[in-house]
Amino acid sequence: MDDGIADNEIIRRVIQGEQNAYAELVTRYQNYVFTLVLKYVPRREDAEELAQDVFVKAYRFLSDFKGETARFSTWLYTITQNTCFSYLRKKRLPIDSLDDDKSRPGMEQLEWQAGEQRLEQQFRQNTIKEAMKLLSPSDTSILTLFYNAEQNLDEIAMILRIDPNTAKVRLHRARQRLKEKLEIHWSNEINEMI
Repeated sequence: MDDGIADNEIIRRVIQGEQNAYAELVTRYQNYVFTLVLKYVPRREDAEELAQDVFVKAYRFLSDFKGETARFSTWLYTITQNTCFSYLRKKRLPIDSLDDDKSRPGMEQLEWQAGEQRLEQQFRQNTIKEAMKLLSPSDTSILTLFYNAEQNLDEIAMILRIDPNTAKVRLHRARQRLKEKLEIHWSNEINEMI
């Protein structure tokens, strides 16, 4: 994902009436948004529809984006999260991170030499995802923002509307609770991974 001056320049052109330039932002961020949506919505078809909704909302409110105070990806993350929460409230689905294992490519696509290493990495990721399902939505959210969305503490603070020091403390505590869940429920697997 490119951001910074290039994103701000595209946004300026779109706001000045060059609507076709928005397609460049969609192309840059479509995988980012879709990956984030999949964290909240289990069905791939629903996730695709919600990702489109995110870009429609972002386009509609593009003039509200303040490029000097935040990155476009941070602003887009907030829209994505709010869109997912609204959808889940309407559907009355639990608001936690959900993954559709069927959407991942099968192991048969992996080359034999890299297969074992990829399988171990996937096992680790799945173990962590399962442990995160045992955490509160606020813990899951801050861990997802930091690790999956690659937001820094200042950006997380802005998204969650909290002080950066509070974000740092919450992230630390969420990591501790994740570690505890892993040790309680997957101690054997963790020992095998080390």
